[in-house]
Amino acid sequence: MFDSFTAGVFQRMDRPTYHADLGRVYTSGIGFLNKLERGQHFAERGFASWEAFAAGDWAGALSLADAGREEYAEELRRAERLGVPHRRLRVVEFPVTPYVQWELFVLRVRVDLGDDIKILDAQEIADIEQKRPVPEVVVLGEEVMYEVVYDDAGNADGANRCSDRSLIRETNAGFNALYERGENFRAFFEREIEPLPPPAVTGIGAP
Repeated sequence: MFDSFTAGVFQRMDRPTYHADLGRVYTSGIGFLNKLERGQHFAERGFASWEAFAAGDWAGALSLADAGREEYAEELRRAERLGVPHRRLRVVEFPVTPYVQWELFVLRVRVDLGDDIKILDAQEIADIEQKRPVPEVVVLGEEVMYEVVYDDAGNADGANRCSDRSLIRETNAGFNALYERGENFRAFFEREIEPLPPPAVTGIGAP
C-alpha cells in the first residue's frame, strides 16, 4: 500500500502557490476529495483556536473552534454545489498528543455539520508503516494529489504536487482501503477524547 508513492514525480510548491493551485483544480470538476492526515504535532499559527490552545487557554481554544461553525458550513455547502464529496481519515497515535486532542475538537464541529471524517488507530497500520509512515496527502479526484509539506516546527510549508494518474489511482486505492478500516468519528471522540483532561502545553507551538 502506497508502495510507489515515494518514487513518484512531484513538483514542489510553496504555500501560496499550493493553495492557488488547489483552489483552481478543486473547481474544475474533480468528482471527490480525499484527505489523509498522519502527523501528530503541527503548528497552525494565525488560526485563533490553535493560538489559544498553544498559549494554554483550553477553554478559549474550544470556544474559538466552535466559532468557526459558519465558515465550515459554507465550505460544505460549496462542496455540495460543486458535487465534490469530501472524505478525511485522521490517523491517531496513543497516547494522544495535545495537538491531536485539540484538533479533534475542531473536527467534531465539522462532523456535526455533516463532514465525513473517520479515525484510524496508528497501531492498526503498523504493518504498512514498517518502512515509512503513510503519506500526508490531499487527493482531488484522479486529477491531482498534493503531499502536504511542513517545516521542522510543524508549520505548513506548501506541498509536493503530482499529476501522474496511475500513482493517483494507487493512492486513492490505499486511502479507500484504510478508510474502510476507520472508526466512526463520534464513537472514537466520545470514548477516547472527551474524557481527557485539558492538555498540558508549555508554550506557543509546544506539543
